[in-house]
Amino acid sequence: MVQRILDPAQIESLDQSAIPRIRLPERISCFTTRAARLRKLATGNPIGGYLRLMASLADAQQQVLAKFEAAMPSAETIEQAQRNSMPLVPALSPDRDPAWRDVLQRLLDRVESSGPVAPALGKAIDALRLMGAAELDAQADAILAQRFNEVEPATAPFITAALQVVWTDLATRFDVHDIPYLDTPGACPVCGAQPVASVVRIGGPYQGYRYLQCGLCGTEAHMVRVKCSNCDSTKGIAYHSIEGGSEAWKAESCDECHTYRKIGYQEKDFDIEPLADDLASLTLDLLMNEAGYERSGPNPLLWPEVASDR
Repeated sequence: MVQRILDPAQIESLDQSAIPRIRLPERISCFTTRAARLRKLATGNPIGGYLRLMASLADAQQQVLAKFEAAMPSAETIEQAQRNSMPLVPALSPDRDPAWRDVLQRLLDRVESSGPVAPALGKAIDALRLMGAAELDAQADAILAQRFNEVEPATAPFITAALQVVWTDLATRFDVHDIPYLDTPGACPVCGAQPVASVVRIGGPYQGYRYLQCGLCGTEAHMVRVKCSNCDSTKGIAYHSIEGGSEAWKAESCDECHTYRKIGYQEKDFDIEPLADDLASLTLDLLMNEAGYERSGPNPLLWPEVASDR
């Protein structure tokens, strides 16, 4: 049988109703799946210790999510978002549920109780415990807006983890038919956040289709392949990998905006989890930086150190 390869323009002209547009996160397993993948990838990894810490944090996220429900927006607010092709529950909304701060404290409790606490981790946890509501909200705003010079890298992964619990909870309570189409390349139609990576899935109705995974709520949105998820260009797209490394994980670069975002191929490794695999592949980031490309956005669980005048 001959397989016909379609270019992006041809794919977009097809009946899109045949392609599942949205994959919502699995509430009962999304974070445990991530934790298991992080632990597997930690073996022999230069940042294996950090990956195991993030696995413990993901376990804590799943435990907290099981007993948490955020305040849902009103039916009128949802209808307005759908009518205007806007995210249903935008993360940068001033109406963010203050319960996220309680989620953070519960995550810290569980991380502390999961095993010995290294000095650096203890320092980060203590710093978070001492932050008042206004300071925590300011850090959350900076993280969600990716204002890197305002983000504290040591504490940001834990704040991000708390926000992920809140928006994952919200995402799992929608139906795929509720989710609007957005015109902004890459933006999540549930929360408006940027994707952390993409994955070409296998099996059932998802066979061969690429999905961008939101770094905040975990929603996956379909996007045609060989197209920049940052600027929407189909020109100058190239794929990069580490020589001798996994064939399942590459960096997709764009010569129009000079950025890259990683992409995984489930047919090469069924257990790929976009956020976990992205975090565990820092060597590929170094390769791309040396080639002159910038990341489209950070991994939500690892924030860069930025020189600050503060």
